[in-house]
Amino acid sequence: MPRYHKLGKIPHKRHTAFRKPNGDIHYEELFGMVGFDGMSSLLYHLYRPTQVKAIKEAYSVYPEIAVEKNLKSYLLKGFEAPKKKDHLNSRISIMINNDLNVLLSAPTNLQEDYFYKNTDGDEVIFVHKGSGILRTFVGNIEFSEGDYLVIPRGIIYTLKFNTDNNRLFIVETYSPVYTPKRYRNYFGQLLEHSPYCERDLRFPTDLETHDEKGDFIIKIKKEHMIHEYTYASHPFDVVGVDGYNFPYAFSIHDFEPITGRVHQPPPVHQTFETAGCVICSFCPRMYDYHPESIPAPYNHSNIDSDEVLYYVDGDFMSRNHVEEGYISLHPAGIPHGPHPGAAERSIGQKSTDELAVMIDTFAPLKLTKSAIELSDGKYHKSWIE
Repeated sequence: MPRYHKLGKIPHKRHTAFRKPNGDIHYEELFGMVGFDGMSSLLYHLYRPTQVKAIKEAYSVYPEIAVEKNLKSYLLKGFEAPKKKDHLNSRISIMINNDLNVLLSAPTNLQEDYFYKNTDGDEVIFVHKGSGILRTFVGNIEFSEGDYLVIPRGIIYTLKFNTDNNRLFIVETYSPVYTPKRYRNYFGQLLEHSPYCERDLRFPTDLETHDEKGDFIIKIKKEHMIHEYTYASHPFDVVGVDGYNFPYAFSIHDFEPITGRVHQPPPVHQTFETAGCVICSFCPRMYDYHPESIPAPYNHSNIDSDEVLYYVDGDFMSRNHVEEGYISLHPAGIPHGPHPGAAERSIGQKSTDELAVMIDTFAPLKLTKSAIELSDGKYHKSWIE
């Protein structure tokens, strides 16, 4: 979403000599996406951001694929994903295609001694459990449970947690993350019928500026490989930044559900969009108010989309026996709908307290070995009466 933002000290004109008190210049960096055609920001460093001292041998983090061409519904118990100290090591991919990678993470370290940069794609990190600070070289953002952290590709960052009990649901998307087009006007402003607006988005504050030389490790992800670079200066040496390319936070609790007299289709829950998927938020809301309405969703076939639902909290009215952290996958081409009894139970109900994150992909998902290990193995039979 186009929105100008600035922090710290910047010169009056771009691409001009911006001098330090001692007369030396700051080092300007254009930080942009989609070549020179996408969102960009200008950063002003104390030191050259190009001073590489060492590069270790890269290693692969591409997941082991268990099911290449899937046409089976799955239910995964996400909270059974193992806790690990290191944030990157705790990430496990559960579903992947050429457009995106869906991961779980349960780190216990409060903070790492390295920095991270994902050059493969943007990240949308949903914070299910935990709180802390997203520290980046363009400013910091405090986060808590229920927050989406939208981190554009190339952002150098680290997560600082307040506790060791953290659960993250992560969507790594290889095309940029935007607000839905139908919610924006010609200029990019969110319209009145949008379920959230600009004031709900939290942009970076508290720009950290470290005037430090030494050995600073940045782990860089590129083509599913981790490359460990050692730089000669602290990556958070930015004194000022302005432009349109920033991370931001948005709380799922600030999403205002769209309701109607009869059941509304899933697009009303849409929160973000990319070229390869949409991300939706199912939030507590009033049910449909037609006197004969069935609040539970009707059976439907998403012929072109795999549907992934991450259950966060509350009683999800269309499912039986779902707990927090569960993840369902309904593959494209196979009809799915309420579990037996769910539609009948929903009649006459006035509201729901369900909370969930949904991903609809535009290409089939492959399941990883980690996903199969979390699967109950029988979900596809759960509609038998």
